[in-house]
Amino acid sequence: MSKHRSGRSASRREATAPVAGLPVNKNDEVMLDIIGMTHEGEGVGRVEGFTLFVPNALPGEKVRAKVLKTKKQYGYAKLQELVQASPNRIAPPCAIYDQCGGCQLQHMDYTAQLAWKRQLVVDNLQRIGKLGVMEAGAGRAAAGELGEDAAAGSAAPEEGIIVRPTLGMDEPWRYRNKAQVPIGVTDGGLVGGFYARGSHRIVDMETCLIQHEHNDAVVAAVKRIGRELGISAYNEETGRGLLRHVVVKKAFRTGQMMLVLVTNGRDIPHLDAWLGSIREELPDVASICQNINTQKTNVIFGNETSVLWGSDVIYDYIGDVQFAISARSFYQVNPDQTEVLYGKTVEYAGLTGHETVIDAYCGIGTISLFLAQHAAKVYGVEIVPEAIEDARANARLNNMNNVVFEVGASEDVIPNWKEQGVTPDVIVVDPPRKGCDPRLLDTILAMKPERVVYVSCNPSTLARDLRVLEDGGYKTVEVTPVDMFPHTVHVEAVCSLVYKGL
Repeated sequence: MSKHRSGRSASRREATAPVAGLPVNKNDEVMLDIIGMTHEGEGVGRVEGFTLFVPNALPGEKVRAKVLKTKKQYGYAKLQELVQASPNRIAPPCAIYDQCGGCQLQHMDYTAQLAWKRQLVVDNLQRIGKLGVMEAGAGRAAAGELGEDAAAGSAAPEEGIIVRPTLGMDEPWRYRNKAQVPIGVTDGGLVGGFYARGSHRIVDMETCLIQHEHNDAVVAAVKRIGRELGISAYNEETGRGLLRHVVVKKAFRTGQMMLVLVTNGRDIPHLDAWLGSIREELPDVASICQNINTQKTNVIFGNETSVLWGSDVIYDYIGDVQFAISARSFYQVNPDQTEVLYGKTVEYAGLTGHETVIDAYCGIGTISLFLAQHAAKVYGVEIVPEAIEDARANARLNNMNNVVFEVGASEDVIPNWKEQGVTPDVIVVDPPRKGCDPRLLDTILAMKPERVVYVSCNPSTLARDLRVLEDGGYKTVEVTPVDMFPHTVHVEAVCSLVYKGL
């Protein structure tokens, strides 16, 4: 594709002569062909070889953009005019999409989102992991949609990794089971919604199209009742005011809901009236909790949580496994896709009922208990003590006696298990975005389980870690991306590895 600047006059060019050899300056207007998209969802264009990132621009588009900032090797520009639109461009259904920043891809057709997310995984495997990828055929975008390299269609070696099409949702809206809404004051009234892009100014919001409708309803009711009772909002600058966040959790299968009021102090004025109004208006709410956070921080929760009314947990299911969800326990926010993700994990683990499995980074035991339905024994390890307490409680809840949970770092606990005679057939890892600790990878290579299943929320650290495992004798056989967060740039992936030896 050609890359050119807009037809500015000679005097205009002279007035904005490139600084330090750059072909563009701040405030220049340029014409760009968008040839790709970053992992953050920004369009990529070039002017005389100089890269500009343009939010809201899609691959295959021609745009007029205004340069906002330049650095030595790249810059940022704002889309001014869409000269030629991509066939994948759609009108975002959310009225505040351009202000919020919670979603980044609503302007992109969902089928194209799934294709782009697959390509994002492929690009990282090839670029960072130096791994060969075999074409799967399906899940590819047509020429021009994902950039020139993606459209070339060159065949990978037969021994390359199979990357499956991204597993998406039939209905990719209203999928989130948890809302965390910051509270503030505008024009003297209590508001809650989202931080305006690039700031901590809270913009009031009544509807979020990726939230379950009931979460929206609970937040709206809590704000209105708070206004009527004169509840003050926390002010980040002064450290004064009471209500910091409203957190709502919805159990999709059971319908139960939990409301958590995060407050800057223990005392809540008009508490009985507030609880009474909430219970009367919101009968699905089974638990109302208070979390106290008096620190000057952007971390939502403090260390102290108490039950104001109802139960201390609500219950939900992933597949046939029941989970108790407390105010601060981690639980996947998209339960439908979580079942898809875990189902693929069990498939890649290749369980017949006789295997010993280790689940590193087990959290509250969600994957461990899924695996335990199909394995002889599962060992789960997690560094957060509260998560292990929840995991053990969830094992008891489901009468699963073939699961052992232990607190600690995987790279410390798993070698101890090895010394005790634990020989895993499969090790499952589901690390945070930073990927696996290098010592854990060393531990896996030392134990040499037949299979490793890697569940990833970050394609770049996934590719890095797969390279280490491949160099240690493992072969990455297949990768399946899973769309846990439609309309955002995030993508999960499940990887199947088998030990081949060095």
